[in-house]
Amino acid sequence: MKDRMEVFLSMFREEMPEYICRLERKALAEEVPIIRRGTQDVLRYFLRTGKPAKVLEVGTAVGYSALFMRECLPESSRITTIEKVEMRLTEARKNFAAHDPDGRIRLLAGEAGEVLHGLAEAKDTFDFIFLDAAKGQYLSFLPDILAILAPEGILISDNILHEGDVLESRYAVTRRDRTIHGRMREYLQELTSHEQLETLCLPVGDGMTVSQKKKRA
Repeated sequence: MKDRMEVFLSMFREEMPEYICRLERKALAEEVPIIRRGTQDVLRYFLRTGKPAKVLEVGTAVGYSALFMRECLPESSRITTIEKVEMRLTEARKNFAAHDPDGRIRLLAGEAGEVLHGLAEAKDTFDFIFLDAAKGQYLSFLPDILAILAPEGILISDNILHEGDVLESRYAVTRRDRTIHGRMREYLQELTSHEQLETLCLPVGDGMTVSQKKKRA
């Protein structure tokens, strides 16, 4: 049913530029994790309707999602994206050089937690944040993310179901995945109960949340 639904919905999706499709095919062939079609749909909707001026992505990989978001944003918008893996950084730089001629994407190299903390200390703010990095670290990233997310800004967190493991009892998942299982459940509890956030959980792709930061009183 899920495969049939995906095929059916694909009939109604906007076609993206050929270079985006080419990057997607290359990433899938090389087993590089990139955002799924359902995740793309949600990102496209919020970027097109909200038109955020400043976007932050945590987890660049090869730059596919940053370039996808670039295609969904006004020319005046800017994207900052964070990556630590040197092999991924090399590929992302190459892709940005080829497909971001006007320099709308800024790539920051380093551990996500350290970079986020630096942005928070600099009192930088973003209207839209896409979190797609180390799943076990989402909870530790949250304080700095909240510090840099503008009032009424949107935070989208991807892969919250971790291939369905988060739905299971911790004893039903492999021992090596139990830490991520527990931390992701804690993260979801924090998001959905946090006084600064209004959060929606979506069973799209590998699961995602959409959180809006409330206005200051």
